[in-house]
Amino acid sequence: MAARLAQVTGVEYTAMLGLGVYRPARVVTNDEVSGPIDSSDEWIRTRSGIRTRRFASDSETIVAMSAAAGRDALDAAGVTPDQIGCVIVATSTWLLLTPAAAPQVATELGMNHPAAFDISAGCAGFCHAVGLASDLVKGGTATHVLVIGVERLTDTFDPADRSTAFLFADGAGAVVIGPSDEPGIGPTVWGSDGEQHHAIRQDKDWMQFFGEVDELGGDAVRPYLAMEGTAVFRWAAHSLKKVCLDAIDRAGLTSAEIDAFVPHQANGRIIDIMARELKLAEDCALATDIEETGNTSAASIPLAMEALLRKGDTKPGAAALLVAFGAGLSYAAQVVTLPNWT
Repeated sequence: MAARLAQVTGVEYTAMLGLGVYRPARVVTNDEVSGPIDSSDEWIRTRSGIRTRRFASDSETIVAMSAAAGRDALDAAGVTPDQIGCVIVATSTWLLLTPAAAPQVATELGMNHPAAFDISAGCAGFCHAVGLASDLVKGGTATHVLVIGVERLTDTFDPADRSTAFLFADGAGAVVIGPSDEPGIGPTVWGSDGEQHHAIRQDKDWMQFFGEVDELGGDAVRPYLAMEGTAVFRWAAHSLKKVCLDAIDRAGLTSAEIDAFVPHQANGRIIDIMARELKLAEDCALATDIEETGNTSAASIPLAMEALLRKGDTKPGAAALLVAFGAGLSYAAQVVTLPNWT
């Protein structure tokens, strides 16, 4: 007679219970980054919408920024570290192949040995992690999950690269996901397009670099982040409308019922095009944190949520459409109710 396995029972609904962010102390203007790329403040603002961004110091590490954001998210949620059953860190700039950053973040936060792992889905990493965390709680694998999006992109781009140096920046954002009495996280609509893998990439793999070191010694050039901006712009601005509408529909809402639109802060022009094509309500709050924070990849959506809440453009409990896209090319979207924040 076959043995029967016990069935773990989870919860019907989940929500973001608390939000925390970390913005590095150093504010960097367009004038500062424009010199090495032979550019100007006006060119950068016109092309991207960015006015300033934050660059991390040596002490503002992936683990340190993640822990700071995570601590504030826990406080906002009213959840203690020992209640967290899993930590998911979404990042593309943890520069060790192993071990992952997440276990170190969990230890830094004084947690009781939770599951902890990193995911890499480029700028879409945070939305991927939210979907995973929600399903973990619904499935009963964890009662609460800490999701962190964090990047130190200044470690990965060439300051003289005209396609990347003015765009990318550093920061971290975190949410606690747990049980809810009503739906707070809609179904995740996600996918990928590997035919566009070249659009955002590391420009050489490590084995190629090691071979160049053996051949050229100190003249070898390290790998850098590379991006084909025009290809990304065209793909994102005109391919994600259906993804957004599917996420809204699967949440049981219409575009007119969305209170806030929080897209990945990739480019101001992309944000404007997407908002216009979705035909959102006139009073729908639109996240434009890119103006002050730049493109922080996996950290951009939680940072943008915090900016909207801090400025009073929306409030906790509002229905927000999140959508992100990036290297892969990968994308993900879901509708959530905005959490408490600190």
